[in-house]
Amino acid sequence: MTRVLETTRFGRLEVTSEAVVYFPKGLPGFEDHYEWVVAGEDENPIKWLQSVKDEDVALPVVSPLLIEKNYDPALSSEDLEALGGDAHKLTVMVVVTVPPAAPWDMTANLRAPIVVNHEERMAKQVISGNEAYEVRTPVLPQSVRDLMRKQAVGGES
Repeated sequence: MTRVLETTRFGRLEVTSEAVVYFPKGLPGFEDHYEWVVAGEDENPIKWLQSVKDEDVALPVVSPLLIEKNYDPALSSEDLEALGGDAHKLTVMVVVTVPPAAPWDMTANLRAPIVVNHEERMAKQVISGNEAYEVRTPVLPQSVRDLMRKQAVGGES
């Protein structure tokens, strides 16, 4: 079955049932949004978790491995069980926050990743058992942020 979403960010999206990811408890701040799809260009590392319920709601997400090469969310046995129990079926992504006036200061929430069982199409945002991860981890290295800031403010290249 195919559904058509008229989204704010992507315009018309045709979504198959197999593309929908189900969050039994929704997401924090979106507790009544149970169905989401991952949207975005294949070549772009930033994807969007698009709500099926509210076509104006989309969260930017990335693979945490783009930010932290050795990322290990240390999932609890309860979280693993809730997601089907097989870590090999899981895909992890993290929500990115991009300040409109300072995109170079974008951060990723490595502390609370979204974990998707890609076979069962079921997902959950969890709290990482690894307390070293922060809610606001810079996505870009400091040197890149400084250069982008300098170019935006001073118009230099």
